[in-house]
Amino acid sequence: MKLSDFDFDLPEDLIATRPAVPRTSARLLVADGAAITDARVSDLPSWLRPGDRLVLNDTKVIPARLSGMRARDSGQGPVSAKIEATLLAPRADGQWTALLKPLRKVKPGEVIRFAEDFAAELTAVEEGQAVLRFSTGGEAFAAALERVGAMPLPPYIAARRAADAQDRDDYQSVFARHDGAVAAPTASLHFDADLLARLAAMGVGFSHVTLHVGAGTFLPVKVEDVTTHRMHAEWGRVGETAANEIRETKAAGGRVIPVGTTALRLIETAARGGEIAPWEGETDIFIYPGFRFRATDALMTNFHLPKSTLMMLVSALMGQDRVRAIYDHAVREKYRFFSYGDASLLIPGD
Repeated sequence: MKLSDFDFDLPEDLIATRPAVPRTSARLLVADGAAITDARVSDLPSWLRPGDRLVLNDTKVIPARLSGMRARDSGQGPVSAKIEATLLAPRADGQWTALLKPLRKVKPGEVIRFAEDFAAELTAVEEGQAVLRFSTGGEAFAAALERVGAMPLPPYIAARRAADAQDRDDYQSVFARHDGAVAAPTASLHFDADLLARLAAMGVGFSHVTLHVGAGTFLPVKVEDVTTHRMHAEWGRVGETAANEIRETKAAGGRVIPVGTTALRLIETAARGGEIAPWEGETDIFIYPGFRFRATDALMTNFHLPKSTLMMLVSALMGQDRVRAIYDHAVREKYRFFSYGDASLLIPGD
């Protein structure tokens, strides 16, 4: 299975840099077995049935992109350098791993100041990533991030424009609860309170799980034999309530439909024993064609990057030839791609 099997031509003008407004006005490609239908996210109730269950990732994106200054004395006097930091993940010791740009401008022991009362010391560099110890923690740390941080937009958006105040709302789902993600579970961004209420009224259930999406979701696959690719790990939790709801839905003949690949990866991790059960920890599950799905019946997801692990995941669910046809249709009909783009509802055939 080669990396080139998951490639396709994507015109740059189809990469969305802003979301649809309102959220539910985004387009929705419905691939139901062999059929493809062009719809809107607001039409989702037409495609779901009473007794179906949506699995929602309730992680909350933190404003993880920081801009600061490093100062030091030199033979020519005080010198400073602008440093950009993107937080990646908290460590058990209270420090954070982060990407620093430029990393070479900072030495271990030096301090980067992001605000008068908010700074971090570089304590180590490990595998090209910085380890930072912040001057404050707990609620004060979270408050400082909210005050001085920016939303960590995906690289393909950040290369075109800077994050702004609108992204604080746009890049966060309406059901986000638990701080910890540095990238959004982007299929979740299409929902608003009205759509959730309409689905609930027709008998669709919701189960909340948490997977803190990391920046590793944007890492390219560098091996030609995709089966040798090593996935990044992300922390997640499927609680007892969610596991029971999913089991009961399947037993009653309803469909379990994760909203986003992150929710899918998490429930499939929790179901590796054969049936879904409560689970908590770090998952590095890698889903590619040949994978046996134990919890998932269909998937709502955005359109993904060529040659990405997410293209491999949707190909595992729908079949490689089917996904090629779906993406050919999406490009031809000018669907908007990636994090702020349009959505698809993928329902495998028999």
